[in-house]
Amino acid sequence: MPLSPSTTRELLTRLGHQPKRFLGQNFLVDGNLVRKSIELAGVVAGDAVVEIGPGLGTLTAALLAAGAEVWAVERDRNLHAHLAETLVATQPGLHLLEGDAVEHPLAGLPAERTAAFKVVANLPYAIATPWIDGVLGGPLPSVLVLMLQQEAAQRYAARPGTKSFSAISIFLQAAYEFAPGHKVAAGCFYPRPDVESYLLNLVRRPIPFIFVPAAKTLIRACFQQRRKQIGSLLRGKLPEAAAAVWLARLTAAGLGPQARPEQIPVALWQEFPV
Repeated sequence: MPLSPSTTRELLTRLGHQPKRFLGQNFLVDGNLVRKSIELAGVVAGDAVVEIGPGLGTLTAALLAAGAEVWAVERDRNLHAHLAETLVATQPGLHLLEGDAVEHPLAGLPAERTAAFKVVANLPYAIATPWIDGVLGGPLPSVLVLMLQQEAAQRYAARPGTKSFSAISIFLQAAYEFAPGHKVAAGCFYPRPDVESYLLNLVRRPIPFIFVPAAKTLIRACFQQRRKQIGSLLRGKLPEAAAAVWLARLTAAGLGPQARPEQIPVALWQEFPV
């Protein structure tokens, strides 16, 4: 499979395919990063692996060569057809779904394989946060190794008290620990993106916390007005007694009703009374 800018350009030309910016079609052309992704995920023969946006199949082929069984979802019809012809036809370990990854966050992975699976993906920038939000609904992969925009990676790993700390930071950090990742230069892709990327390495916590949908909705609403005090944000949105107990916990932690959403640590959000 192509791993250089020239061979990637040639293949795209043969396919008559123009990379689509709105789909985040920046194809990985650095073999070292493909190997690094597989190494960070600890992929071994027999692993069930989910891949998002396989594109030209560079990472897909490497995962299959490592002995993984791969479930992949590709939205682009042209690229899906190319993968079906070149990989699905010859690789029984590849299960390819045509569709939107936000609607199919686990790429059709069957229920019997969800007890132990990994995600390794060059994640299209435009869907990163909604896709991660979908995955966090469970079942949870044991490892996620994600190539994504560096700004997004920084937002996911942001600490309380910073401007980047957000609802998705809370949901992700409650379930996963951040293992050492890898910075990725723009020149590792074709076409070259306008931003730097990062290989994010996430390992599921021994006891991951999954927020219920109602809590996620209210927490997101709080961060949409992040400069307001949490006491006023919750007024009328929670039963008065439940809100009072949680706000008392904030006060005991040195915060209180006057705290802004971004100041509240993940552990206290996990006690949110919804």
